[in-house]
Amino acid sequence: MAEVGRHHAERTKRAPTKLGIVGAGSVGSSLAYAALIRNSADQIALFDRHAAKVKAEVLDLAHGTPYTGTTQVSGGTDLDQLAGSDVVVVTAGAKQHPGQSRLELAGANTALLRGLMPQLVACAPDAIFLVITNPADVLTVVAQRYAALPPNRVFSTGTVLDSSRLQWMLARLAGVAVASVHAMIVGEHGDSQFPLWSGARIGPVAAREWAPAGRAKFRPEELDDIAAAVRGAAARVIAGKGATNYAIGLSAARVVEAVLKDEHAVLPVSSTLSGYHGLSGIALSVPTVVGAEGILRVVDTPMDDQEIALLHRSAGALRDTLRSMKST
Repeated sequence: MAEVGRHHAERTKRAPTKLGIVGAGSVGSSLAYAALIRNSADQIALFDRHAAKVKAEVLDLAHGTPYTGTTQVSGGTDLDQLAGSDVVVVTAGAKQHPGQSRLELAGANTALLRGLMPQLVACAPDAIFLVITNPADVLTVVAQRYAALPPNRVFSTGTVLDSSRLQWMLARLAGVAVASVHAMIVGEHGDSQFPLWSGARIGPVAAREWAPAGRAKFRPEELDDIAAAVRGAAARVIAGKGATNYAIGLSAARVVEAVLKDEHAVLPVSSTLSGYHGLSGIALSVPTVVGAEGILRVVDTPMDDQEIALLHRSAGALRDTLRSMKST
């Protein structure tokens, strides 16, 4: 009984966790909803410059709290709403339209972050900052620069969502539960991303060696088709409904939980690299240990020669955009 009482006291002494969300659009509100029903944080605060929109989203979320945990939801048009946040997620910005690449958004959203990041740091000086706004890799470097914070405290969801899409598609093809698939997309959160097939597993079996019931192991073309389907997934959703929001909301909630619960979880988030496979000063998604301090460690992941070449190709796709942003 004494042991039970001690653990209860430890739980009650724990400081409440707070998630701040910048932007109450489709992605920001989907993140708030996902975090609410997953009990990701004790408090969720939404900030948006559109008063009617943010008020309505907060009310809609709050009206459902009798059916969730004890999370409190608030929001408004004053940045002070985010004060005391442990994690601040930036979702605001110009959104991607059908046929538009993520990199085309760089100019407008860089201008937004120039003014926003210093204000966010002043408001929540101890927070970890998570970027969802696209192009996420480019804006991770930009946001870190304007926030004047170390790379471990400013990063993006990167290819966490893309990896989820890969796992779902691979599970369907393999005929197994999604939880039995361990595979990641790495590189750019965009057109030059690629699966890390050398480390992918289905149960204990290498994905390249998996044989679905009643047939031979996967053909290389099948795996190539899955990779192409993952790359095109966002465009298909955007073409049909105008935006992607539910899955990225869940993906961001997963990253938030890794920080708030100090999980030391390995996730393919995007952070500014320093000497990773010869790459520095550029943000790309690679396996990374995430915990209370944000980026705890970028994992020195073995890659075959083709994968290293693809990683450098991804870096090349982003480097020119980053150079152009230095003059903005």
